Amino acid sequence: MYNNCMKKIYYTWSDVESQTQEILRQISLSDWRPDYVVGLTRGGLVPANLISQYLEVPMECLKVSLRDSSQCESNCWMAEDAAKGKNILVVDDINDTGATLKWIEQDWPSGNSMYDWSTVWNNNVRFAVLVNNEASEYKRIDYSAVDINKAEEDCWLVYPWEEFWR
Repeated sequence: MYNNCMKKIYYTWSDVESQTQEILRQISLSDWRPDYVVGLTRGGLVPANLISQYLEVPMECLKVSLRDSSQCESNCWMAEDAAKGKNILVVDDINDTGATLKWIEQDWPSGNSMYDWSTVWNNNVRFAVLVNNEASEYKRIDYSAVDINKAEEDCWLVYPWEEFWR
C-alpha cells in the first residue's frame, strides 16, 4: 500500500500519450494486430482507449480490482474468444506486482478447460502496460513503454487521471 514517505513519480498527459505511442510502435514492429482491446479498470482504460482509437478496433472493459476492493469480473465470452484464437490485447497502466494479470491468466481457462491454453498467452492474447515493474512476479508482458524496478527503488506512480484536480 502507499507510503507517504515513498518517492512519487508524476506522469503527465503528454507522458501517457508518448508511452502509448511507444506501445503502438512495438505492436506495429511485431506484425500482430488485435481483434479488440481490453482495458482493465481503472488504470488501463485510458491507454486502451487510445490504442483502440488508433488501431480502429473495438474496446472492451474488464474489472480486475485486487488492490482497492478485491472485485473481479469473470468474462466468459472474452475467455472463449481467446481460446478460439481471437487476437486480444489486454492493457493496463502498470504491471506492478503482477497479481492482476496473473488473475486473468488463471480465471479465463477456468470455464474453458477444453481448450489448449498453452498456445494462448503471448500468442493471440497479449499484454501491454505503460510501465512494467521488472520486480513483478508476472513476466509475460509483450509490450511496455517504460521499465522500472521497484525492488531497487520503491516508488509510487501517479497518472494524470489519478490527481487531475490538484
